[in-house]
Amino acid sequence: QVQLVESGGGSVQPGGSLRLSCAASGVSSSYCMGWFRQAAGEGREAVAAIHKDGQTADIGSMKGRFTISRDNANNTLYLQMLSLNPEDTGMYYCAADFCDSYWYFLLTWSSKEWAYWGQGTQVTVSS
Repeated sequence: QVQLVESGGGSVQPGGSLRLSCAASGVSSSYCMGWFRQAAGEGREAVAAIHKDGQTADIGSMKGRFTISRDNANNTLYLQMLSLNPEDTGMYYCAADFCDSYWYFLLTWSSKEWAYWGQGTQVTVSS
């Protein structure tokens, strides 16, 4: 049974940083994993994802500020977030799904329905 538990959220001032973690159980290294976020009253937005082979994909508006990584030995997914601004406020969710080829992953990760989701961790950026 797959279980995803996010942690590391909190309140920071603009310009601050946070590192989110997602502890995964029941997920092997053959899974792709990703981060998504949802602001209050808004739809879910893709943030970044990582293929089973280690290649990553992210959204242009967050490129250079957010970095996704995974530690397969410890079954943990990370999201390092720098230079946070109020528009980054929202609930951040970890997701996992069985992986296809990298090229299919690249085409579909931001819009597909991922099979497994965590409960989320809140990030609030305000002064």
